[in-house]
Amino acid sequence: MSASESTPLLRDANGNGQPGHRLSWSERVVKVIKAEGEPSWLQSYRWFIFGSWVNILLLFVPLSAVAHHLNWDAALRFSFSFIAIVPLAKLLGDATENMSASLGETMAGLLNASFGNAVEIIVGIAALLQGQIRIVQTSMLGSILSNILLVLGCSFLAAGTVRAESVFQVTAAQASSSLMTLACITLVIPAAYNSTISKITAPTGDDGAAERGLLLISRGTAIMLLFVYAAFLWFQLKSHAFLYQRNDEEAGSINSQETPVPEEPEEEPNMNLPSAGVALLVVTIITSFCADYLVASIEETAERYHIPKAFIGLILLPIVANAAEHVTSVWMAMKNKMELTITICVGSSIQIAAFVVPLMVIIGWITGHELTLYFADFETICLFVSVILVNTLIQDGKSNYMEGLLLVTLYAVIALAFWVS
Repeated sequence: MSASESTPLLRDANGNGQPGHRLSWSERVVKVIKAEGEPSWLQSYRWFIFGSWVNILLLFVPLSAVAHHLNWDAALRFSFSFIAIVPLAKLLGDATENMSASLGETMAGLLNASFGNAVEIIVGIAALLQGQIRIVQTSMLGSILSNILLVLGCSFLAAGTVRAESVFQVTAAQASSSLMTLACITLVIPAAYNSTISKITAPTGDDGAAERGLLLISRGTAIMLLFVYAAFLWFQLKSHAFLYQRNDEEAGSINSQETPVPEEPEEEPNMNLPSAGVALLVVTIITSFCADYLVASIEETAERYHIPKAFIGLILLPIVANAAEHVTSVWMAMKNKMELTITICVGSSIQIAAFVVPLMVIIGWITGHELTLYFADFETICLFVSVILVNTLIQDGKSNYMEGLLLVTLYAVIALAFWVS
């Protein structure tokens, strides 16, 4: 083809070096669906379903549905739904991770914000729509405590078995813990307000004044927290992303007694983008049904077998919902990827405190359920002392097995207190 004034200076490869045409919207969609250069749909779903032995527990998904609709014993309904959520939580994490690998860092952050705590959101919404306000509150609080105490503590313990000390970016950790502290304070203020206003209105018998005030404070605070969380995502992913990068020179100078752990190459996605998206949607829908079955059986199970409802919401549900995250965090800590460990543990807690809890308040506002940020005084104190301990331990940018033991011990003490509450 002879050159002319209209000939482009830069040519693409659509026509073997000749000027190519711009793909239409339908052509781009077909190209994405075909997933050229990525694992095929068959390979993607084969890995997704058969890639882990944990997926054997998916057999409990139909069992939980059968037990619910045939009204089997409450313990069976609770146990089947409880076990079914374990592989579903892992599948949600797998699908999100593969989508993140294909979409890049920014979209990865948005996906992790939306689906990283999908099980908590689903369980929370199911409990909220059934009027189980206490289950919503205790499951949210339990997710925060399990991440910053149990998971972070186990990660520090695991890292301590490999090296004497582990280091991480202290500035990024402090920024995350500061937001965690703010979210904690937003739970303390409603408790302080309720205590004060109750003393004032007690002589008049106007109990509705305290409830109206709590609703106004909680809904206004929820909106502001969602805004702050959006700003934190921008801070973490864009404006100050360098703070969350690994400092290899400092890590190498500190870990003099470290047992060498080989760095693993970056893994390729095991699923193509559209198949991961479809899997994410399907698993989310299935999880919503299992969560609904689980919440529906809590009341009867707690009464018949004398298990405190607060213990179920605070300890059992979060451990199941975050099972996949727990394993990932400990494994990353053993491989000396402490920045990623801190992000998983503290970041997940921030997602719950500054995103999921305010979201539950807004959903309750829309659906007519009066969910507030007022937690019981004992629960608020447990969260407050936990955040103080975590802030104290991570402020030096180093960790060891003793710090991990302190965190796990505090979690065990809180679990024991809620068991006898």
